[in-house]
Amino acid sequence: MADLGKILVVDDDDFFRDRLSRALVRRGYEIFQADGFDEAVPLIQEHHPQMAVFDLKMPGKNGLLLVQEALEIDPYIRILVLTGYGSIATATDAIRLGAKSYLAKPADVDEILKAFDESESLSGAHDELPPPTLARTEWEHIQRVLHDCEGNISVAAKKLGLHRRTLQRKLNKGAPG
Repeated sequence: MADLGKILVVDDDDFFRDRLSRALVRRGYEIFQADGFDEAVPLIQEHHPQMAVFDLKMPGKNGLLLVQEALEIDPYIRILVLTGYGSIATATDAIRLGAKSYLAKPADVDEILKAFDESESLSGAHDELPPPTLARTEWEHIQRVLHDCEGNISVAAKKLGLHRRTLQRKLNKGAPG
């Protein structure tokens, strides 16, 4: 099988990291794994992977710090950030720091590879990205407020001027496409 490149997978969830890594190996990638910042940095320095998948929330130094450090070591590394429920606002911070894309967990290998392909094609494009829809903007605003309220739905609902149940319904619907 042809070697399609090197990918670093960084996630503190051993099961997810291992499952994703095995799926990427089956597709022809050389994989390096780390369970957090301290394990990932030496792998980036030694192996210079072309791509990396970072979990945003990890014990110790988080994925945002890892995005910054990885790009200081290798400014050409393409980083995809995975984020769990309720941290879309922080994922957008990762984009501002230099990550190419982000996906909500759970993401499968096909979604991850597609996001890398899309980020590659966008990096050469000179056209502006279309503006987000109103529904998407609302969703991201809700996520930002919820994040600022440390996940407390009652406090977030009050700040948003919504009834708690209305906010819960919006959250259960998920992110708009």
